[in-house]
Amino acid sequence: MILQMGWRNIWRNPRRTMVILTAVIIGVWSMIFLGGLMRGVAEQMVRNGIATMTGHVQIHQRGYRSDPVVQNRISNPEFIYTVLERHLPPEAIWTARVRLNAIANNARHSSGVKLIGIQPEKEARISFIGNALVQGRFLKADEPYGIIVGQALVDKFETRLGRKLVLMSQAADGEIASRAFRIVGIFRAEIEATEKQFVFVTLSAAQQMLAMQDDISEVSVLLQGHADADQAAAALKTAFKSEDLEVATWKDLLPLVTAVLKMYDGFIIIWFVTVFIAMGFGLVNTILMAVFERIREFGLLRSLGMKPRLVVLEVLTESFFLLVIGTLIGNLLGIATTLALARTGIDLSAFAAGMEFVGMSRIIIPVIYIKDIVTANATVFVLGLLVSLYPAVKASRINPVQAMAHT
Repeated sequence: MILQMGWRNIWRNPRRTMVILTAVIIGVWSMIFLGGLMRGVAEQMVRNGIATMTGHVQIHQRGYRSDPVVQNRISNPEFIYTVLERHLPPEAIWTARVRLNAIANNARHSSGVKLIGIQPEKEARISFIGNALVQGRFLKADEPYGIIVGQALVDKFETRLGRKLVLMSQAADGEIASRAFRIVGIFRAEIEATEKQFVFVTLSAAQQMLAMQDDISEVSVLLQGHADADQAAAALKTAFKSEDLEVATWKDLLPLVTAVLKMYDGFIIIWFVTVFIAMGFGLVNTILMAVFERIREFGLLRSLGMKPRLVVLEVLTESFFLLVIGTLIGNLLGIATTLALARTGIDLSAFAAGMEFVGMSRIIIPVIYIKDIVTANATVFVLGLLVSLYPAVKASRINPVQAMAHT
């Protein structure tokens, strides 16, 4: 009886019902869509950070992260390779690198860059560079004089494919080493600063240029997913406990991204609560108006023997139906909008300069988290029913005698 009365009562005034339904629908839609947009921004930042020469776990000589010079290199890295084979899961892949500050120059320009010596086949599977070439070719194994540079650096240096670029850096013997390389490939990255910052040569070429023999600067590990990084890092720290090595996860290597992720979690909760507060006022006002319009009706129900708790239940049932319909439609619209935009992404190239400061991509692809949908719906349902208690209690306290005299 309560369900039947509640369903009929919400449609006694269709205009008022549609107003509150619209508020609930817009509220739920905005929660899901803007939550997906913020999650998409965070996911892009993590993916870009991991793909841009970070990986999920990195191994360095102690002191390298605070002072990335050739003296803080890993000597005789064969032991590390053996440990990685033994302790990493089968699906994990890893690569060794030389990564040092250098000066790049040609006849017209010079600029500071990061010299990255890579193992071409392995690096192509781990970092962005494997799919980033827009001109030329990728490095061949043990290629002594080939170099890959970013499009932004090419534009800045007014050079092109096939031209020479000279790199200078401090060698392991303390001398200044330099070598001329020929540009064999040009890459594009999500962030323009990456194109200006990184230049790639083969690992053997970097080691020969810097007199490093078989020494390296770091080992980067790519795992199946972000969540596996902590467990893998813990295992490697135990294995390297007696060695003078540092093991760091992507969270340690990308502190700004980690801070932004935590901030976004807080923003999403704040947004959900803010939307509900705006929607809750409308819900309370609508239910309260319905109660005041039906004083004589509630008085009659009380005089016929309906207990106060049943009156409360009847009013809450009306709120329940409004919330169910509104959240259902809001969920469908929110998910549909997010999935539609996820196909092409949202192009924010006009704001690229400011976005690059925090490592954000030019194209934002919204991402739906199930936990965000559950949180949004739980917020609307639980708090919606709680705020509806006030008009429900008001209805249950109506005096039958006074109500019958009400005009």
